Amino acid sequence: MDARGLTRRWLAAAVFLGCASPLIGGAATASKAEVGGRMDVLDMPARLSERAKSAVLNAVAIAGQRVVAVGEAGIILLSDDNGQTWRQAKVVPTSVTLTNVRFATASTGWAVGHSGVVLKTTDSGENWARQLDGKQAAQIELAAADAAMQSNAEAGARRQRDAQRMVTEGADKPFLDVYFFDEQNGLVVGAYGLIFATRDGGKTWVSQLGLVDNPKSRHLYHFAVAGTELLLTGEQGALYRVSEAGQRFTAMSSPYAGTLFGALAVPGGNTLVFGLRGNAFVSPDQGTSWTKVDFVQPITLTAGTRLRDGRWVVADETGRVLVSRDGTQFVNPGVTKMNAATGVVEAADGSLVLSTQHGAVRVAASALNSEQKK
Repeated sequence: MDARGLTRRWLAAAVFLGCASPLIGGAATASKAEVGGRMDVLDMPARLSERAKSAVLNAVAIAGQRVVAVGEAGIILLSDDNGQTWRQAKVVPTSVTLTNVRFATASTGWAVGHSGVVLKTTDSGENWARQLDGKQAAQIELAAADAAMQSNAEAGARRQRDAQRMVTEGADKPFLDVYFFDEQNGLVVGAYGLIFATRDGGKTWVSQLGLVDNPKSRHLYHFAVAGTELLLTGEQGALYRVSEAGQRFTAMSSPYAGTLFGALAVPGGNTLVFGLRGNAFVSPDQGTSWTKVDFVQPITLTAGTRLRDGRWVVADETGRVLVSRDGTQFVNPGVTKMNAATGVVEAADGSLVLSTQHGAVRVAASALNSEQKK
């Protein structure tokens, strides 16, 4: 497994696979069940702290006019002024590291993270409820593996052994991305090829491991919207097309054998995939052919978005922000470097808001207009 790849969504995070965070103090009053000598943070509500605004943040999303960022220790931050000021969500029922967040509507969204956690909000991020965790996910996969034995005994037996291992290991595997086609139909993906789907808004979940050709159990990192379909990127060049509202996964020819942390796509136009050591490739034909994009420096590309005016934005682990008109040539607009970027969105006023290793950073829209060479 690509260790550097697995840690992409929580660069230098204080929490890893359920370990206690320094943002959680002795004053916490939630459950303190011991797990292997450590405090179990899965069931501990996130603590309100002034330090939250400078915490490690792993992702950022738009909820109507609001910006929502998630990170270590169950921290969820909200901004109603385009990233200028932030406050914590009122109720978050876990203190595990959260790795990603997305909204299907202005009010309804989901966050995922360590210990197989899936959280849902219906009030634009103010309050969250847990819908799934790693223990439940392991039992769901074990039941699916048992059913798979009926159609293919050999493959089913391998899947059953892996599922039993999941049950034994407990809630120790993170989900890394979530996407909902609408308020009812959604997917979550994560480490070691985990992939689960819901058709009822997260009330129940089913394992989709049997639908994905992933014999090496490569980590799955990121969904990118491509019209009515999705692109799913992952470890060791993993690249899939997701169609039929998440019921069909088709492996695509990958231009790169290293980890792909993200992708950007334009229906009927260019598709960009990017990842380790500055490797990025663009395709004009939805992945049939690829051309390498030169980012000059071999710095891992960690996040990207498309602006409303059609420009492409990519950020890297040193905090560089690069802009392109077509996804083939990127320039530095003169934005000051920041901490390692993990996510980026365009706010309602046209500014960029980035999640970083040290809180959220806002880049004014005017700062993106000057074009300098990389």
